[in-house]
Amino acid sequence: MYDTGLMIGHFEPLHLGQMRSILDAAGQAEVLHIVITAHPSPHPDFTITLQDKARWLQMACADLPFIHIHTTHEIELPLHDSFDDVTINIPLSNAKLQHLADALNLPTDSVLFLAENHPLAQRDTQKQLKIPVVTTALQPEFDSFAIARNPVAYWSAIHPQARRNYTKTVAIVGGESSGKTTLVHKLANYYGARFVLEMGRLYVGTDLGGSEVALQYSDYAPITLHHAQAIRDATAVATAPVTIIDTDFVTTQAFCEEYENRTHPFVSACIDEFHLDHTIMLSNSTPWIDDGMRSLGTPAARGRFEQRLIDIFHRHNIQPHMIDETDYDARYQQALRLIDQNIYNKKL
Repeated sequence: MYDTGLMIGHFEPLHLGQMRSILDAAGQAEVLHIVITAHPSPHPDFTITLQDKARWLQMACADLPFIHIHTTHEIELPLHDSFDDVTINIPLSNAKLQHLADALNLPTDSVLFLAENHPLAQRDTQKQLKIPVVTTALQPEFDSFAIARNPVAYWSAIHPQARRNYTKTVAIVGGESSGKTTLVHKLANYYGARFVLEMGRLYVGTDLGGSEVALQYSDYAPITLHHAQAIRDATAVATAPVTIIDTDFVTTQAFCEEYENRTHPFVSACIDEFHLDHTIMLSNSTPWIDDGMRSLGTPAARGRFEQRLIDIFHRHNIQPHMIDETDYDARYQQALRLIDQNIYNKKL
């Protein structure tokens, strides 16, 4: 057992193979320091900060108090898909390690944990390092380079704490009786995804006694806040690279403007702050069905509300994917194509 150990990595994304290596190292050291560095070539589809990665590891290791998480912008690690063609600069490696040891105030007898096939872990190289190397077992079923390059394809390998940052939210919006909720359930079942129900409808049931007759301007802020929290809760336990959202903050704003004749500033702020990744808008080309809670059923009202949605999207620089098929199954198939193309990177 070693007193103090050190591990360094990109951890982008944190995956199960890396976590197993961390646990291997933690079993050999009384205290383990993990230093997270910036990725030299981050994936263009995901914006990941050092703080995001620190959160993943801190949450994953929350019940392991002997593991300490650190971040640094000062140390850069090379990116490689194989160790075979890596050239090691011993003086530079020693300088980086000394810098970290000084910054973390590590004891002089600290050890560096590396995978057993890492170039720095080779016997000849180890002799030139100023810090002893201890190896962790290989995790051959996890390819860090491949996972970082295509997280969607390796979804099951990503650690649950990191999946929130690798699921894309897709809002299904449209006027009343456009088939939103049915489409949400179909898409969630197809992808095995988490989903969030329309918060306005839920709020009417839980806070207004089941009727919109009591709905007023002051209700739109809590509806929006509850919706934001529901989205956060769903993405936190994401089960797929996509999370489906029934309506969005733009829709809440549209109803506020429709019924209250004014724009709600809090809802506007949430539209900009709680950004959803993709929006699929269903046209009002399907029959209107009265379910007891709908009130915009005339052609004029439906057309006015649809245009209101479009105007608010434009106001906030959101470009929705439009679906104007009149057949429900055709809408479903088009939504699948949009998600497959924009999230699963499938060529159609």
